[in-house]
Order: sequence, then C-alpha cells, then structure tokens
Amino acid sequence: MSRFGSFRAWFGSLDPVVHGTHLLAVESVSCHCRVDGGLKTVVSARKFVPGAKLCMQPDIIPNKRKSRSSRKERSKTQSPLLPGLPDELAISCLMRAARIEHPNMRLVCKRWNRLLSGNYYYSLRKKFGMAEEWIYVFKRDRDQKLSWYAFDPVNQLWKSLPPVPPEYSEAVGFGSAVLNGCYLYLFGGKDPVHGSMRRVVFYNARINKWLRAPDMLQKRHFFGSCVINNCLYVAGGECVGIQRILRSAEVYDPNRNRWSSIAEMSTGMVPSIGVVHDGKWYLKGLNSHRQVVSEVYLPASKMWSATGNEMVTGWRNPSISLNGHLYSADCRDGCKLRVYNREMGSWTRFIDTRHHMGSSRSLEAAAFVSLNGKLCIIRNNMSITIVDILDPTTATEVDSARMWEAFARKGQHRSSFMANLWLIITGRNLKTDIMHCQVLQV
Repeated sequence: MSRFGSFRAWFGSLDPVVHGTHLLAVESVSCHCRVDGGLKTVVSARKFVPGAKLCMQPDIIPNKRKSRSSRKERSKTQSPLLPGLPDELAISCLMRAARIEHPNMRLVCKRWNRLLSGNYYYSLRKKFGMAEEWIYVFKRDRDQKLSWYAFDPVNQLWKSLPPVPPEYSEAVGFGSAVLNGCYLYLFGGKDPVHGSMRRVVFYNARINKWLRAPDMLQKRHFFGSCVINNCLYVAGGECVGIQRILRSAEVYDPNRNRWSSIAEMSTGMVPSIGVVHDGKWYLKGLNSHRQVVSEVYLPASKMWSATGNEMVTGWRNPSISLNGHLYSADCRDGCKLRVYNREMGSWTRFIDTRHHMGSSRSLEAAAFVSLNGKLCIIRNNMSITIVDILDPTTATEVDSARMWEAFARKGQHRSSFMANLWLIITGRNLKTDIMHCQVLQV
C-alpha cells in the first residue's frame, strides 16, 4: 500500500464506473500488438505503427468470461493494479489522472508502467474526452543548436524533454508533422556534415522517447509537408549535389510503414508556405528562377495543378485551416487576423485582438496551431494568444513568455554567469526563432 503514496487519496474520490460503459477484462500476459491511437477492439489494435517495439500493453480480451481457476492462478502470480479493486475498475480510476502525473505513475510498479506504455489506456482517455493537448515548440538557440519544449496549457507549465536525435541537433530545413495524434515526426533536412538527409525519426509522447522510422525515398531540405488522412506528404525542396530544385513528391503511410512516390509537381519549388484546406494541399514558394509559383495537390485524383486565385495570392504566413475556414495573419505579431471568404473570393478582416505586441523579430508570430478547437498564436518570444473562433471577442493572452524565460534560464546550467550577463547587457535574447510548432494529444 505504501508504494502508491499520495495516489490513494486521489483515487478514493473518483467514481470507478466509466459512464455506465461495459469495462474490459485485462490479462497479465504481454501482447505483441503495435501501438495505435484509434483502437476500439483487440483486432484494430494490432495495426502496425512504424518504429514501434513490442508493446508492453496487457492483453485486452473484451467480454471474456474467466474460469475460477484462471482467476486464482492470476492472483497468485501478480498483484492488482490498485489493492482492493478489480483491474477494470482500477483502470477506470487511473485513466482520470492528469497527463502531467504520467511519468511519476510509471515509476509506481511494472504493471502501471506496462499499462501507461500501451495503447489501451490512452484509447480510453481519448474515447471519454480525457486526453490532453500540449504544445511542442522547436527553437534554435544562439549556438545554432536545436532545443525543444512542451507547454502544458492546463497547469500553465513548460516541461523538459529528452534531447532531439543527434542528427537533428544542428539540422536546418527539416519537416515536422504529427500522425495518430501522439507521434511527432522529424524528417529530411540538411545536416552541416552530411548534407541533405532522407532520415525520419518520431517522438512517442506516450513513452517520452524518440524512435526511428523508414527513410524517405529522396534526400531533400526546405521542402513542403502536410498530413492528409493520417498520411504524411512531402514535396519539392532542394538537395545538395543536385543542380536544380526538386519536383518530386512522396507519401508515407504509417499503416504500411513505407514511403511511396506520387505524381511530380509541374514545376520545381522551394515552398515558403503550405496548408491543407478543403481536402486539398496548397503550396506557394519560389522556383529555380526565383519566381513565385503555387500549386495544389488533389488526393482524390492524385494529381497536381497550378493555381493562382485570390486565395493564394493574398495568402500570408502563418496561416491555418480551422473549422472549414482559412485564417491568415494580418499583421506581424498576429494580433490581427484575416479569413478567406469563399463566396466573395477575397480575404476580409476577421478579428483585431487588440493585444498588439510589437513589430520586432522576437514578437513576430511564428505559427498558428489548433488547441482544443481554438486558434493558438505562438510568437518567437514564446508568448501565446488563444482565440475562440466561435466568439472572437474573447481573445486570451497566456503569460507563457515570462514562464518560459524562467524555465529557460533555469536550464542554462552550462552557460557561464558572465556569458548570460553579457547577453542581458547587449539586449540579445537567450533563444532565437521558432522552427516548428505542433500539438500532441495524450
């Protein structure tokens, strides 16, 4: 009982019944299924997810009636998840734990660690609306090293994370995307030593580790990427050693765990902005003659076509497609937003949050992401503004910049006192621009 510590009081206040649903029996035998974010049955759980190792999740057997002998044998070989409760009721309690407590919960015992490292636990959290969304930010520091941070919007805290894989510590021009809601991928890019890369790695937010995925077919950096129907698409970009801008494109299917070529773009491009809107992938960038070009990919026909309508010409970075509408920044710090009016075929003013930050590089809006159905504006100084699209008059400014400054300085153990003092005197920031922002749900 003592090893459960402070969890006892918390669990005692919970209702062990999960909204009247039928609970599943849990075996103690380790299974060989692969993690998958959307399982509903054991059959759907046995999908292949790239890079996953043998799942430590307990085998899940729905609606199975166990004999008395098997129950007695199980009780002799293992302790219950929570003393005094059947495992199915214990799981209904454990899944209500806040995400910030998960790392500590894995240390309680091996059974808790297996449960929280598998798929069943997180599928229940997602099914019953208990999954939490965190913001993940990749940032380049003053030594040109890549650092990254996670922000917990519920507890208003920045969290430390395991270092990025060495090949990405100094890489530029790489892509970032999220598959299955909880796997954050880094792919491609240019390493200062090895040049353009095909490498693909992904971070599993459930177990807090980086894993490998199959390499891309083509080396490339400064390319476009997106996710459509949980498949990862990349197109265009550059490659060291090839004297032209790439036209090639490819797609990664996590269920098949492989990359496949798709139709080439009509012209090579180094994309500067891209978005998936109305089920189509729009890209705009520069061709080999430094001219602005734009193309759209239609997944239904698997073909590219040139586009130059008002939506593309008036499109600015950062932008986001949310609830069927395309939003774009209307000022440098993102305090003003525009929306594309499809009926009128033009961009119109959507909102002025009146939280004007300034026009400096550090205050520039770096990314728009969707956080719990709301539009989240993230700036280079790590400040965050949350806008409810349904009620744009209620724009909330999160005091995350000051929190992050304290968090970043706390982590500067290797920096000398004089180096930090000189940065403060000269007015230089401890960090520079944001490279990528993503949202993971666990």
